[in-house]
Amino acid sequence: MLIEHAFPEFMAFYFPEAHAQIDWVLGHEFKNTELRQVVRDAELGRRLADALVQVTLTGGEQRWIYVLIEVQGQREADFAQRMFTYNYRLFDRYACPIASLAVLADGDGWKPNYFDFEVLGCKHHIQFPVVKLSELADQTEALDTHRNPFALVTAAHLRTRQTRHDPEARYQAKRTLVRLLYQHGWERQRILDLFAVLDWMMRVPDRLELALTG
Repeated sequence: MLIEHAFPEFMAFYFPEAHAQIDWVLGHEFKNTELRQVVRDAELGRRLADALVQVTLTGGEQRWIYVLIEVQGQREADFAQRMFTYNYRLFDRYACPIASLAVLADGDGWKPNYFDFEVLGCKHHIQFPVVKLSELADQTEALDTHRNPFALVTAAHLRTRQTRHDPEARYQAKRTLVRLLYQHGWERQRILDLFAVLDWMMRVPDRLELALTG
């Protein structure tokens, strides 16, 4: 998963304020085993990808970040509730504060960022940062030249949506982004990882795929 190979860049691109509060010199650690235990217990909803990461803040405190990345074509009534549920399950199991972050890749104007309820004066509330990829649709040219790999991934997602009914246009967009992969001076493994993401996102008919790789 690309996020595991480039987590600082992921945070810098999508959540720059949180990125600035993390001491990246001290490294970070993915908590895949811990996350699988909670996900298996909860069995909640549909996820494209998620990650649980331990970081150290610039003040020296260790914190965990739960990141949820979802692709869905319509509003989901219980999305914010699921974010709340994952957050309290992780807190309950590991007794440490959890920062929940979400990236939404649907094309709707819907952007849930909190969940709360009150019963007999007892209030529960969570508010979480959300990035909506569709809000970057007018920045595709700038994304193409941005050096952060997640700018390229975002551009690929947006161009995939824009060319949903036009395979020729998608082929041209994919060809442009693949060419850009080699213009940033990235190491070979990063190029391969990003190519795999682009290839998965931007499917084109076989005849065009042959022209792209031929």
